[in-house]
Order: sequence, then C-alpha cells, then structure tokens
Amino acid sequence: MSTLRALAKAQAVAAGVAQPVATVRHIHLHERPLVLVPLALAGEANAPLAALVGAAPDEAKLLIVPQPRNRSQRFAFAAELASVVLPHLDAYRGASEAVAVDRGRDVRHRYVDAPQLLVPNPAGITFLRLLGRSTRFRRPDGDYPVHPSVPLLGRWLTFFGERAEHPGSSALLAMTDALTLHWATGQSAVEDLHLPALFGWIDPPAGLTGAEAAARAEDPSTHPPAGPATDPDFDNHRLAPAIEAYAEAEEDPRARAEAYAELEALLRDQLAPTWELMWRGVGLLRGLTPGARVEGRWAGDRDAFTAHAEHVDSGGGPQPRRDGAVAAAVRLHRLERALTSYAVQRAYDDPLVMAEHRLTGEAFVGDVTLADPKRVDDSGKRPVLRPRIQLVTTEPVLVPVGATLYCPARPSQKARVVFVTPGADGKTEVVLELSGGMGRGLTAPPGSVPEVGERLCYTTLSDAYLLSGAFPAPEETPWTHGGPPGFVADAAASGELPGSDGDPREEWA
Repeated sequence: MSTLRALAKAQAVAAGVAQPVATVRHIHLHERPLVLVPLALAGEANAPLAALVGAAPDEAKLLIVPQPRNRSQRFAFAAELASVVLPHLDAYRGASEAVAVDRGRDVRHRYVDAPQLLVPNPAGITFLRLLGRSTRFRRPDGDYPVHPSVPLLGRWLTFFGERAEHPGSSALLAMTDALTLHWATGQSAVEDLHLPALFGWIDPPAGLTGAEAAARAEDPSTHPPAGPATDPDFDNHRLAPAIEAYAEAEEDPRARAEAYAELEALLRDQLAPTWELMWRGVGLLRGLTPGARVEGRWAGDRDAFTAHAEHVDSGGGPQPRRDGAVAAAVRLHRLERALTSYAVQRAYDDPLVMAEHRLTGEAFVGDVTLADPKRVDDSGKRPVLRPRIQLVTTEPVLVPVGATLYCPARPSQKARVVFVTPGADGKTEVVLELSGGMGRGLTAPPGSVPEVGERLCYTTLSDAYLLSGAFPAPEETPWTHGGPPGFVADAAASGELPGSDGDPREEWA
C-alpha cells in the first residue's frame, strides 16, 4: 500500500466516508456493458447455480440450474448463457476501421467497438475463467454432445478471462476493483471485496458513517453476498430445501413447475440486490472524467477482440490448457510490459497518482524561472536545437546530473538534467536541456518549449514504446522445458491431450 493510499484510508475513517484517490477515471466504461452476476453451488468445483445477466438495468435475465450437481443441466445452463452472451458479442462485429501500421506504409483493420463484461468481484472473473476452461473443449457430436454454442462460449469466456489479467484492460472488469481504484475506504482490502460493504463506505445512507453502513451491509439477510459464493445459512436453510423439493417433484409436472418457480424466485431475491449495486457502480464511475490515455488502452482491447474473432472465424483451435515454455515466457513478458506502461500512463493522466511518485523521488514539480528557447548546440558534426530551462522547486530532487526526465505535458520531449543546485531557503534550482518534440529546424515552434511562469512536473517515468524481448522459436525449446514441441502438436491433432475427448465425467473445473 502506498503512503498516499494509507493516508486516504486514515482520512476515510476520520471522515466516515470513502476518500477519492483519483481525479480521473482510469478504466474505459462502455455505454452498454454486459453485467453478469453469477452464483455457484457451495462444495462443488465451480458448479453454476444461477446468473443474472443483461446490458441494461431493466434487461436482467435470470438463468438457473435446478440441480447443480447434474452435469447435463450445467451444460444446458452454459447453452442458455451462450444464447445471451454470443449475440451480444456479435453485435460488435459489424463496422471496422483501418489503422495505419509500419509508419503509415500499411494498414490493418479492427472493429470500431468491442464488448465489455462487468462482474461484481474478482471471484466472478475466476468463475467465468473456469467456466470457459470447462466448456471450450466440449464437442457438439460424439458420445457426450453439447449444444454447438457451448464450446464457442467457452472460448470467448477464456478470452475475456485472459484479458482480465492484462494490466489496463477494460474488457472484463470486477466492480470492486474498479471502485477501489478510484476510492479508498476505511476497511481492509479483503473487506473491500464485499460489494455491499464497499458501497457502504463510498455512498453511505444519510445519518450513517461508512463503518456503520458497511457493518449493516454485512448482514446476509438484508444484503446477500455478491457471489459467486453464497451465505452458508442461506445454503442450509433455504437453498437446500428448495433444491430437494424440486428433486422430489420429479414425477408430478405441476408440483415440479411450482418448485421450479419457488427456486427461481429464491435465487432472484439473492441476485437482485447485487444487480442494483452493479448499476449504481456504473453510475458512479460514469460520473468521473476518463483519463487522456484510457481510450488508447481500450483500442488495445479492440485489437485483441478483433484478433480473437478472426481466429475463431478462420477455424482456429481453442486456447490450450497450458502454454508451452516459450509461449508462457512471451505472455509473461507481455504482461510485464503492459504493467509498466499502465503505471506510467496512470501517473501521466492523474496528478494524485503522480503525487505518489513525487513522494518517492521519481518526480518533482517546479516553476520555470528561466528559458532559452533559441539555444543551439554546435559541438557536434552539425548544429542542433537544444533549448534549456531552469526550474525552481521546493521538493527534494533525487535524480542525478545526466538523468533523462519526461514531462507529462510534453511526453514526446526529453529533458536531460544539466545542473542541480540546492538553495539555502529550501528551494532547488534544476537546469534541463530539452530535445525532441520541437521539429527538425533550429527554431522551436511556439509552445514546444516551456515558458517562464509555467508550473511543470518532470519525472523519470517514461511512456515511450518498450521494445519486445527476444525469445527462441518453439521448435528450439530445450528438453528441460518440455522437449521437442512436435509431440505436443501431434498429440493435439490426434485428440490425446487431457480433456480433449469431451467426456462430461471430466472435472467441471
């Protein structure tokens, strides 16, 4: 936990309400996100019990599994879920746009928009990921056939589960993560995973403090858990009798219909409060202005959505259960690069996030007191424009002479530290030499060089493009990391990989 977040939590306790830790919204929020609130049966490996799904507050559709231990009903639930999710995804596969690549020498195409899925908490993301894992290898023919939409749903859920691991992605979001990214409460991070308690801090009822509202929200009789786990008391005293009544009414169609209706009403009562909280959260987040670089990260989600759609359309196979050695290393490298870039972009977009880096000495803010925009360096083979500016700051400057700094206001410009002169009055003078972002001539365009009186932030954090690492070809994988990959390819082609036979006796998760 950073120093500023710890301070915000302390202030939340003192004020009795959650404190903002961001001045802009750091996630993309779709106009019609697909909200999905899942429930799973306790004691079973990711056995779906119910789900409430829809793209608008008044479009909620309830899906239930009357006998969650019945695998046939589980796959029927998956097929019904696919009938809602897949058409929603297909709605974004119409219009496309051309994107310049290779410095404008070529173009590629991507969809102009992409779908967004919202779940209550990280456990909901895990539920979808495991549901995708257990369905994407199923077959619509053979000994244990499923509806053709089931394996397709599994592949898409796996795609969204993988995008949820990508830093900065907004394709699949947990509402608790989205809210705690922008507000700090007076409770622990574990307690923040409870959506009703989190709202108790962010938007407490009149006359109650955040702590009091959160304590009331922990009562499962009035605020059911946001899933996918249910309350044990609810499981034992209400859910189990309802499932048993449905099972006992198997021979009587009328009694079975009544038992199904009672079970459906019971599960709707459990999911409805969370459904309302999800859309309240959407409203809160929509009230924040998006950061300048949020749209660029959403473009990455649209690229990924387009690539996966093209892979599916071309007849490509489902995602493997386990990555090979090289694929796993490439994926880890890609996630690490994305995490670094995401941290820098958040700091560039948000002064509150940048303040954390100012505390650690990675950034400082100062006023421009001198500027020489016409300075030319002629010590090399040809003269180049190298303006210099002087900043005065009251913050500690921990960067050494010669270090390269960047300004969020002019991200394409580099600043080399020339002098750092501490003053006796607690102020420090910093002289910077600028390069880049000023054209190719010897005269800087207006506004490209900071002027006297500007207050600027300079940091060691760079939003520049990060080069990809070099990895061996898959066929060069050493035997210590799986041996020759030809065996894996042959096994996949022959259906000998674990779980490729579509047998529902395989573990659901």
